[in-house]
Amino acid sequence: MRTETAAPTAAGLKPIVHVIDDDEAARESLAFLLQSADLVVKTYESALHFLEDLPAPGAGCVVTDVRMPRMSGLELVRTLNSRGFGLPIIVITGHGDVPLAIEAMREGVVDFIEKPFDDDLILKALQVALARDRDQLERAAQRSLIAHRLASLSMRERQVLNGLMDGHANKVVAQELGISPRTVEVYRANLMSKMQAGSLSELVRMALLAEERP
Repeated sequence: MRTETAAPTAAGLKPIVHVIDDDEAARESLAFLLQSADLVVKTYESALHFLEDLPAPGAGCVVTDVRMPRMSGLELVRTLNSRGFGLPIIVITGHGDVPLAIEAMREGVVDFIEKPFDDDLILKALQVALARDRDQLERAAQRSLIAHRLASLSMRERQVLNGLMDGHANKVVAQELGISPRTVEVYRANLMSKMQAGSLSELVRMALLAEERP
């Protein structure tokens, strides 16, 4: 079962916080707190229900209890990792479950919050998680744009780019490719234009970003 507590006009315009907890009172209490902080919230009564309704890629994060029946929060984290799920995850843990939360941190969750938690503490943790998600989305968009520009380069322009990425001067690149330094300059100018790079350092940053793993 899933419920959403947000104005319809806000959904899709703001990041969504996915709250997973088998304790209905705790789940709805947290949802109310987050909604009061002007966040869009979707709630799920179990990890399995969340997986059945796995959200499409978009902005947001996941807040999940660690100890739940049938599938624990840690098992959920591992399942999401295996599926390449990219949203940041915060786990909520009760007394005695800290070792599980630490294991979840090793699996890549951004934070864990101990019950009973302070409202300001979890809101701050969410701000950090959502900021991280925004950064990831922006970098993903940049990588996509750069990949499109790289695809427009000719084979020779790509070879010149590789030479520049190796730190070689135009003369060295020319020797390696068997062409004149003047021709290298022409290819370099073309690839700078296609990549929309204002400087060599900007071109290098673009190429390095394109090499990053998502």
